[in-house]
Amino acid sequence: MPATPPTPAPGAVTNPAINPPQPLANVASQNIFDVPPRDLAAEAREQKQRSVVQPGNNAPVWREVNSDQRHYSSLPDPEAGVLIQRTGQKWRMFRNGVITVYGGWLLVGVAVAILGFFLWRGMIPLKTPRTGRMIERFTPMERMVHWTMAISFVALAVSGIIMMFGKFFLLPLLGHTLFGWLTYLLKNIHNIVGPLFTLSIIVGFVMFVKDNLPRAVDWQWVRSFGGLASGRHVPSHRFNAGEKLWFWGGLVVFGIIVSISGWVLDMIVPGMDYFRGTMQVANIVHAIAATIMMAMAFGHIYMGTIGMEGAYRAMRDGWVDEAWAKEHHELWYDDIKSGKIPVQRSRSGTATPPVSAPRPSGRG
Repeated sequence: MPATPPTPAPGAVTNPAINPPQPLANVASQNIFDVPPRDLAAEAREQKQRSVVQPGNNAPVWREVNSDQRHYSSLPDPEAGVLIQRTGQKWRMFRNGVITVYGGWLLVGVAVAILGFFLWRGMIPLKTPRTGRMIERFTPMERMVHWTMAISFVALAVSGIIMMFGKFFLLPLLGHTLFGWLTYLLKNIHNIVGPLFTLSIIVGFVMFVKDNLPRAVDWQWVRSFGGLASGRHVPSHRFNAGEKLWFWGGLVVFGIIVSISGWVLDMIVPGMDYFRGTMQVANIVHAIAATIMMAMAFGHIYMGTIGMEGAYRAMRDGWVDEAWAKEHHELWYDDIKSGKIPVQRSRSGTATPPVSAPRPSGRG
């Protein structure tokens, strides 16, 4: 058994090799019985006197409440002991200030720009007469996945816009009670439809990724912005560069960010601790990504409906006229005419091409 080093005399110089310094040797702990008890009656009288001398000044109480320190609570929630979380106010100010203001103006600005472009150009018509010969652009399965994705996205976008911005334009019209019930209903719809939207994105990615891979010819489309302003034709394959930017940027990047943050807000991610700070960060990320995704979707929806003749019918019926295919996706049309891609990709009997009567020219 090793010998115990001798205790040095007070004031003597010690050898650190023999008598190493002890951590916290000079710190004396306080005896619990020496802690003076709190005089709750005196504190109550002081607080009452403060309310007379300084009306409205409840600083001592709120200083302790707003200390962000965890106190004792009999509730099982891990954050029940923290009455007020100070970062919650920062989250609220950022959400209602930066995201609501700038995000709202972004959506309004994009919508106004699209309206102005439509008033300037109108619906882009076919420049050549229809031939009456049809090409299958989307199979029934592709259309089903697309419409599932589209309808769920619209439901999420409408409910999200009302929950985020509705207090500015709907609350004054509906009143607090009706607006409260509406947002409560939309919140539940939002939470239910969200996973369906994620599933449709995954299936859509597997289904359309092959035709959305970047090609050298896409850069020509980007430089001329697809000829939308000049009206000059830019050849492209099945999907042009604009559609590919929406696929990779809107659906893949922002779709993944919106989905993952939405899973956190829905509290369906296994093994995750859902603290208030975690939910606040997820809410901020979700709101920013969803706002940018909606702004990008405005352009996609516009071009797929009233922006271009025949675009909506391609997704509604699945078929396009040869004239439309050659005019808007000439390289894809060339692959079909050369036999690299079949005219009808779905099984025979599952899809019937609609009748496309030839017309002279112009819009129709």
